[in-house]
Amino acid sequence: MSKNFELLQQAEVKLGNPESYGSNGAGSRLKNGPVVGIDKLTREESLHLVQKLFLTGADSAAHMVIFAGLDPGNGCSRVCASAAEILAASTSGSVCVVEANLRSPSLPEYFGVENHFGLSDCLRKDGPVRDFAKKLHPENLWLISCGATAPDVATLLNSERMKARLAEIRKEFDYVLIDVPPLSQYADATALARLTDGMVVVLEANVTRKEAASRAIESLRSSGISILGAVLNKRTFPIPEKLYHLL
Repeated sequence: MSKNFELLQQAEVKLGNPESYGSNGAGSRLKNGPVVGIDKLTREESLHLVQKLFLTGADSAAHMVIFAGLDPGNGCSRVCASAAEILAASTSGSVCVVEANLRSPSLPEYFGVENHFGLSDCLRKDGPVRDFAKKLHPENLWLISCGATAPDVATLLNSERMKARLAEIRKEFDYVLIDVPPLSQYADATALARLTDGMVVVLEANVTRKEAASRAIESLRSSGISILGAVLNKRTFPIPEKLYHLL
């Protein structure tokens, strides 16, 4: 049995611990604690995604990945956060979640922390990047929230300062997962993805049209962006293998 597989099994046990669930047992979350309310199917696929992207044991394993939803409200932020928690529970390396969705942030609420002194502040002020990161649970998991309201979002995310800060974040943390605005509404994801190892595209079951997904994927690939995987979120049945091959 490989070491990575053993770590993933340990993470599954930790994340599936009934004691981590709130009193209603239906998707509640303990403040600044482990992810809860993840059904067995979602947890298994998240474990598989983490192993496929980050824990392959190969030189080609990803270390900085963009998570981008095709449409708003499809659960991309939750997928990104869940993957980060599972990864942190599966490795001793440092894991950082970066909320680059400066337009509609949700990760501070998800993790139960305040949204202050985050990415937008990091781009405007000097200082070590860890000064702008919030320590979560487990102890090797960090969050750089979106920070103060930024009227010039597009300018900030496409700046040389952003490139420099992302390079610093990559050096400071072993693994970085970046949540960005929807692909159908903004070009933020495309700009940032060129600075990372690639992108995971999040689709919504029974909502995202196959044609729209195919066009988006093709556009990203023509822009030279590596598509590392696709997640069909909010579904109640196993995803057909064919769907991944169509993207």
